[in-house]
Amino acid sequence: MENLITINLKVNGVAVTKAVEPRTHLVDFLRNELSLTGSHAGCEHGVCGACTVLVDGEIVRGCLTLACQLEGAAVETVEGLTESGAIADLQTAFHQRNALQCGYCTPGMLVCASALINEQPQASREEIREYMSGNYCRCTGYEAIVDAIELTAKNRAAGQELAKVKA
Repeated sequence: MENLITINLKVNGVAVTKAVEPRTHLVDFLRNELSLTGSHAGCEHGVCGACTVLVDGEIVRGCLTLACQLEGAAVETVEGLTESGAIADLQTAFHQRNALQCGYCTPGMLVCASALINEQPQASREEIREYMSGNYCRCTGYEAIVDAIELTAKNRAAGQELAKVKA
């Protein structure tokens, strides 16, 4: 049995202290230790983006990051962004534009799109495509995803809000 490493971090604003094996990837830590199952382990090579989360405000691939590297870090997952309401308009736009189908890639897409809108609120469609190019979707094609991101960015810039999706 390997030695465990105790890490202290914040996940979605909540302080977490856990002992982990040094080889535990962030996506596995989130899913298995914290029951935050929004992030998915897809390719496990950092290529597909299904495991995308924010660490200290930066986009990170959870399948390439070891949990033990995150001492003192702040991690935000799709669950945290959802609970805070930070991506409610983006989720509504994804729904309205049919930018999701099976949903496997959607959490990573939403996290990445949220970071894009925060960093580049005036991004062109080409810039949106480039920024999102590390997130793969096998179901929708990308036009609907670009449409949803563009719509959200424009509405935020204009101070408008989309009608909320009814659960």
